[in-house]
Amino acid sequence: MSCAVLVVEDEATLAKNICSYLQRHGHDVRSAESAEQALAEMESFRPEAVVLDFNLPGMDGLQFLRHLLGVDPQVKIIMTTGHGNEQLAVDAMKAGAYDYLTKPLALEKLKLVLDKAAGEQKRDSVLSYYQSRKASDSGLAKLIGGSPAMRAVKDLIRQLLAAETGLDDGQAPAVLITGETGTGKELVARALHFEGARSNKPFVEVNCSSIPNQLLEAELFGYERGAFTDARERKLGLISSAEGGTLLLDEIGDMDVSLQAKLLRFLENKTVRRLGSVRDQKADVRIVAATNRELERLVSEGRFRSDLFFRLRIIHIELPPLRERHGDIPLLAQHFLQQHASRYGKPSVKFTDAALARLAGHTWPGNARELSNVIEQSVVLARGEWIEPAQLVLSKPISTNGKADPVGAAEPAPAQEDLSLDAVERQTLLKALEQTSWNVTQAAKRLNVSRDTMRYRINKLQLKSPSS
Repeated sequence: MSCAVLVVEDEATLAKNICSYLQRHGHDVRSAESAEQALAEMESFRPEAVVLDFNLPGMDGLQFLRHLLGVDPQVKIIMTTGHGNEQLAVDAMKAGAYDYLTKPLALEKLKLVLDKAAGEQKRDSVLSYYQSRKASDSGLAKLIGGSPAMRAVKDLIRQLLAAETGLDDGQAPAVLITGETGTGKELVARALHFEGARSNKPFVEVNCSSIPNQLLEAELFGYERGAFTDARERKLGLISSAEGGTLLLDEIGDMDVSLQAKLLRFLENKTVRRLGSVRDQKADVRIVAATNRELERLVSEGRFRSDLFFRLRIIHIELPPLRERHGDIPLLAQHFLQQHASRYGKPSVKFTDAALARLAGHTWPGNARELSNVIEQSVVLARGEWIEPAQLVLSKPISTNGKADPVGAAEPAPAQEDLSLDAVERQTLLKALEQTSWNVTQAAKRLNVSRDTMRYRINKLQLKSPSS
């Protein structure tokens, strides 16, 4: 794997040999005879790795190493010296050197070290890109909605984040996020991480229901070489990968009871033991668990440990279903419309008032995820500028027994005489008025229209309140 290499070596012949060898193997190489010359090269060259001799005229290699890392903390520095001094090697590694080689240099070994450094540099760059992309897609601003229920959720998150700033030990409490499927539990977990003190550290997520129980332990805690048949090398677990950051355990209710005990041990001791290891290792990781299941019921049935439940529920955030977030549906609908319209190259697509009213009147058993899917479908199939009510394929509403019918089942087609826009509009207006006891102002807010528009449509359709 090629990379840009700066060779800082005052022996001209050796520097020339190193440069020639590395160039033949695809590296982009420049050389400098002193630390001062190397600094001048750094401004225009921007190397990914530096081969640095300790014995330099003027500033020695150890001083220059510290200075270099102050200029570019990401650069990989391989220190070289003709004196096999063990203390010098220790000092160089403590100062931040990537590796240490003694002279006479084995050029093949130098190439192997550089190849490894280049691979890690590119990996770190990719991880940094994904981390920044995750951060841009996260935060409290992504929790769309101004309903009382959502304001309460946001206030709780802000209160928790404010409390964490005063922690002496930095040990953030575990958080349990509950709510129906599609309510945005992952968005809340991301907001907790990227709005908090751990935002510059990893955010790692794992779905406990998507990995077989026998493999989940290895994924979470890692393993040593030879721990089991296919363990050909040591593997870092997801807990260790999230060091300093946050680990989201989604669908925690599906975790096997035996593994729950090991997770509880980690939460209590903050130590990890890889499979096949005899040593515990400290890990500073904030655990956020999420589930759409009733953990209390699982505890009573013996399928979830009560001690783990109470350990996870130090802070409990319960997300309301979309049907209880009155007034948020139009906001979310417009957000998803803008998002999907941009993706599919249809930025001018808009909802008619009747379409928005139909969305606002639906019960959404699949919550915000279902709303997003419905709008994406309507955008894909839109032939003109406007999305009409007939273009919205909605699932069955929640039945009278309190259970949602299967998501994705088509809503029964209304009778022929009810297919007109006036009939759909009449039904939507009546529903909003009935839900607000015929308070025109409140009904208008619920449908996201002005009071004058509401009055006009009531008069147009000759709607009368029961008291009239």
